[in-house]
Amino acid sequence: MKRVVVGLSGGVDSSVAAYLLQQQGYEVIGLFMKNWHDDSVTISNECPWLEDSNDALLVAEKLGIPFQTVDLSEEYKEKIVDYMFNEYEKGRTPNPDVLCNREIKFDVFMKIALSLGADYVATGHYCQKSEIEVDGKTVYQLIAGNDVNKDQSYFLCQLSQEQLSKALFPIGALTKPEVREIAAEMELVTAEKKDSQGLCFIGKVRLPEFLQQKLQPKEGKIVQVDKNDSIYVGEKPAGISLEEDLKLESQKLNYVPTMGKVVGKHQGAHYFTVGQRKGLNVGGTTDPLFVIATDVETNTIYTGLSSLHPGLFKKALYVGKSEVHWVREDLTLKAGEKMEVMARIRYRQPLQKAILHQFEDGMYVEFEEPQSAITEGQFVAWYLENELVGSGVIS
Repeated sequence: MKRVVVGLSGGVDSSVAAYLLQQQGYEVIGLFMKNWHDDSVTISNECPWLEDSNDALLVAEKLGIPFQTVDLSEEYKEKIVDYMFNEYEKGRTPNPDVLCNREIKFDVFMKIALSLGADYVATGHYCQKSEIEVDGKTVYQLIAGNDVNKDQSYFLCQLSQEQLSKALFPIGALTKPEVREIAAEMELVTAEKKDSQGLCFIGKVRLPEFLQQKLQPKEGKIVQVDKNDSIYVGEKPAGISLEEDLKLESQKLNYVPTMGKVVGKHQGAHYFTVGQRKGLNVGGTTDPLFVIATDVETNTIYTGLSSLHPGLFKKALYVGKSEVHWVREDLTLKAGEKMEVMARIRYRQPLQKAILHQFEDGMYVEFEEPQSAITEGQFVAWYLENELVGSGVIS
């Protein structure tokens, strides 16, 4: 009998995942990960992890499976929280959820599970796994979840073949309503529970306050750049190579404070991210203002009117060589090769047509349609049909 450790988060998805595995004849063990200690920055007084671990315990009792809590807050702080501060400091916007899966759930947590004699680790993610044979070797595929609204393959875009080989996603073929229905039939305490928001397993964290613990507030200017500014009409030099062309398409524009009018003040450029609309506190504009760029060196935020402002759009992005990750290692591109894919630059974004161009020192992802708010530090993931085959950090 195969043994599976399920990461019980206290939510409905992982509860049903545990139940389904039990039905499939696995020996199931429930583990709850405690990843956070610092209550000074959570939004509400309720202690989400206490409530969640309690719900997880009740589900385990209902299913009659062994249950324990593991405290991973030290690893979480080191691998996720410190990484977040470092990225924000550089003016990039990290994606803790993607990292949490790569570094915590399918690494630290997986090692604990394997030390308990588990054959697999299971989570309540809406995605699927299958396997094929390539050159006589088993290759694991990461497939999108069947529920289009809920597909979470993007969050697993950094997993390796090794991690996938030991992973199970029991609810990947179901829709959210079907999952809730099973939970209700089983009278699981989590059946009606709302989906959790915020960082994985931390509960709701107030980001500015959270960041202010490490990054000191400092006042700077909010500059509004006109959509007809000459920076948007740059001519490309003739006869440049494809690589140079893609470099120009993906490059950051060089904004300077004198380019626009000062419309307000902010408390630190590193608290803001490209595409952000809330929190600018600038009134009296005809359309909403969007952040089009931040400069942590000069502590300036550049904004533009409306979601159609040209400063928000780019046709290509760049991923450095060391940040290119293939889930399907057998599909890795060599320098000079390209591949037509469907790609997304954030969770829940509809897939976009794109071409990957691999060069010596990195990869360009060139989109058919210009993309809004391509954000440094976030992940781009690329797919062949409904299979996620690789990803990279946008640089």
